Amino acid sequence: QVQLVESGGGLVETGGSLRLSCEASGRTFSLSTVGWFRQAAGKEREPVAAMRWTSGSAEYADSVKGRFTISRHNVNNLVFLQMNSLRPEDTALYYCAVKPVGAITWLYWGQGTQVTVSS
Repeated sequence: QVQLVESGGGLVETGGSLRLSCEASGRTFSLSTVGWFRQAAGKEREPVAAMRWTSGSAEYADSVKGRFTISRHNVNNLVFLQMNSLRPEDTALYYCAVKPVGAITWLYWGQGTQVTVSS
């Protein structure tokens, strides 16, 4: 089992920045890929960014490329999402998720942290 706790959400104006954090605990040695997803009201959950835990290679949704950066702190099992140049359409509940080694799906999810961007 892996437990995930997100933090760092809040209310920000258009063009502002926020840094989300996700702390992983439990069987963290099994981490393979970590990711951030978001779900806006009335919409389906969508991937935002993902990172291979060992290599650090990252992928981003087209809508956030050049604005968001995913990073990790291996020692403390922390995953970050730096969000710059925020737009109203970035408003959503942001989730951290983990795909353990050997898994083909995202097995562990946090409770989410709300990001609201005012226009």
